[in-house]
Order: sequence, then C-alpha cells, then structure tokens
Amino acid sequence: MRKETYFTRENIAAEAAAMARELPVNRRAAAFAPPRAALLVIDMQGYFLLAESHAYLPAAPAIVANVRALIAAFRKASRPLYFTRHANGARDAGQMAAWWQELLTPDHPLVGIEAGLLPPGAPVIEKTQYDSFYHTDLESRLRQNNVEQLLVTGVTTHLCCESTARSAFVRGFAVFAAIDGTATLNRELHVASLRALAHGVAVPLPAVDLLAAFRATA
Repeated sequence: MRKETYFTRENIAAEAAAMARELPVNRRAAAFAPPRAALLVIDMQGYFLLAESHAYLPAAPAIVANVRALIAAFRKASRPLYFTRHANGARDAGQMAAWWQELLTPDHPLVGIEAGLLPPGAPVIEKTQYDSFYHTDLESRLRQNNVEQLLVTGVTTHLCCESTARSAFVRGFAVFAAIDGTATLNRELHVASLRALAHGVAVPLPAVDLLAAFRATA
C-alpha cells in the first residue's frame, strides 16, 4: 500500500482543518471536556517514526509537535495521560504474525517511544494487539481516575487508533480523536478512518480546538 507524506510541519494545520470539513458532525455527541478526559498516546515508537524502519509512516513525524502540546496541556491541567508501547513475541502475536512481514519484538532496536515525548513517570501500557484495551489494565486505570472521556492520539489511525477508539466506545467512554495528532500510511486511509469513527464512535477534532478547550476551562 502506498505511503504519503500527507502531513508536514508546514501544512498540518491547514490539512487538519480541511479534513474536519470532510467529516460528518453528530450534534448529539458530547463536547470535549478536559476536566473529565484522559489522553492516550498510542505507539509513538521509533518503529513507525524513523525512516530507517520498513514500517515508517512519512506523515507521523509531523504530528509529534501536536502530541507534545496535548501532553503538556493534560499535565498542566493535572489530567491523566497514558502511553502504549506495542511489542509482540511469537506466543502473543496471534494473527499479527501472519499478517505482517516481521514482529515488533520487545528487544527490537526501534521499539522505544519517541525520545523526549515520554514525561518522567508517565505510565506506559504494554500491548500486543491493535486494541489498547486487549489484555491490558487500561480500563481499570481509567476507572480508578474517574475518567469519562478519552482522547486518542498516535499511530496508526486506521489500525491501533481506530481499534482502541471503538473499544473505548463500547466500554462507555466518550471518545475523541485528534485529527492532526494521529497518522497512518496515506491521506485516504486517514480520512476514511476518521469518517467511520465520526459516524458513530468518536468526535475527531483538530489539535487547535482541543487545546482551546483547555484554555476555556483554565
């Protein structure tokens, strides 16, 4: 499948605004409320962010600044944030072993989270499948912190981000997705995934709108 640099540092704000106009709007959906929300940063690992990897997503480096800004906003507001790190062994890969040409193993040199993105002491949830809730303690962590809303960021939009958003929805969380805080192989897949989520699962919003909500509730 083709890869595109559909987000760049120069065009990402304009592209996110254009994508937002392409998405359906559900007037009944909840508004993003930072005092009730947690942030989930999915799989921002070198495996997907560095050009030497065959799994490199050319648009992903451009979202780092937005993800970092959202992390800072959640920390300033003393709201929960969680990171996931994807890694597989032969025993827990399941269909991923058949689907992909290699496994991202725990000892892979590019398994680490993007340098400078992970704040000291931030919880990292180890996952083995697309869904960040699958065989992890993410749900219990959210419940313990009385979280009602979950903002999804990271990679990849149409696989781990979308799978996790759907899983959060069925668990009763109001789900939001950062349009320019997620990335995948190409623009077509990115918008298609956000469009599917916007139809009945999550509210996709540009980072500028998400950050504005923090300022409005400060």
